Amino acid sequence: MKRAAFKKAFGIVVVVLVLAFNYSPVVQNIVRFPAELQIFEGESQVLRFGLPLHAKITGKNDINVLKFNGNSLKGQNSYDISRPLTIEPVNQGNVSLDFLLFGFIPVKKLTISVTSPKKLIPGGNSIGVSLYTNGALIVGTSDVTDPAGITHFPAIDAGLLPGDVIEKVNGIAVKDAGHLSQLVNKVKGKSVDLECRRNNRVFVARIHPIQDASDSKYRLGLWVRDSTAGVGTLTFVDPESGYMGALGHAITDVDTGALLSVKDGVISESTIIDVNMGKKGMPGELVGNFTNNRKVLGTIIKNTSFGIYGKATRKISNPIYNNPMPIAFQYNIKPGKATILTTIDDKGIQEYEIQLIKINRQAVPGSKGLVLEITDPRLLEKTGGIVQGMSGSPILQNGRVIGAVTHVFVNDPRKGYGMFIEWMLEEANKIID
Repeated sequence: MKRAAFKKAFGIVVVVLVLAFNYSPVVQNIVRFPAELQIFEGESQVLRFGLPLHAKITGKNDINVLKFNGNSLKGQNSYDISRPLTIEPVNQGNVSLDFLLFGFIPVKKLTISVTSPKKLIPGGNSIGVSLYTNGALIVGTSDVTDPAGITHFPAIDAGLLPGDVIEKVNGIAVKDAGHLSQLVNKVKGKSVDLECRRNNRVFVARIHPIQDASDSKYRLGLWVRDSTAGVGTLTFVDPESGYMGALGHAITDVDTGALLSVKDGVISESTIIDVNMGKKGMPGELVGNFTNNRKVLGTIIKNTSFGIYGKATRKISNPIYNNPMPIAFQYNIKPGKATILTTIDDKGIQEYEIQLIKINRQAVPGSKGLVLEITDPRLLEKTGGIVQGMSGSPILQNGRVIGAVTHVFVNDPRKGYGMFIEWMLEEANKIID
């Protein structure tokens, strides 16, 4: 009995130790480390993990790309990185590594890529966003009363839900809400097949339109929307490609929360006409004005969880920073002082001081990599902190573009989140690809 009890206790101890080790901050730091580390020519990177790790070079690599701790990679394929490892770029190229705990337990694969420095034109401009969706987005369902006084629920009976997007009617692509009504009334009450999209899944729903007693038109018992508009902040323009990024978060439908697909859309100049200050429990807002008479800055191509992206149609400059600025990847960002560029009144783009409280290292894209606090008294006096409309404001540190403001803390408008610029560039590059 004692032997069995000892084995059981020993097993529990081992499990607890393994779990504690795997979920320790040090190990999680390695887990969150990205699978690819990009380093610019002329810069160096120091890795500090504080674990008995070895880095083993794998595959066919160019040994002339890097130096480790000042030494060439020639003649050695395994390195002890229990101590800080200084990586120095020599030439452009890639080197693949396996991280091995105690020299034999694989814990991470890493590719180090040496590239030429990337520069962006920082934004901070107040922009008006006009987006038109593919098809018609269902935002609600309703009843329809026919000429006999009978109430019907055609959309509900067909299994349609708010958030579904109607893309086709009997195989014909839906251009907008008005076009949907035309296609439905064209069949004079006959059943129609609606090709719909729900959470990236396409399905077909057969529905029977009902003639409305009030105006004799045939209806589906749906409320739909095909466009949206709002105010935000431009994050960057890539001077090489002309592609631009803004907001740092998705444009979603106000009623359903669904991410809106893009048929087309434009980004225009916007003027801030009022500021609703942010308070605890009540996010503030920038009130902007933009019309078709304002200058169009570019077109919208993509709406993603990490912002909107498009193509500039005219030259866009920054009055504070005349030349493109280099970017910094997440492992070159440090807690401490930084600034944001944003527009809150008719003075245009201004630079304001912030404090980076925490850097959440991320292996995959996320919108909350940076925790920041507004410290500039000028901005606090006017807005109370981060308000709606400031999303996308570029974050700068040490003369580099490092990210964009994305969210505010509802219970403390002085604080909020930002996302790393590398994730926004990754989304912009998908347009090019």
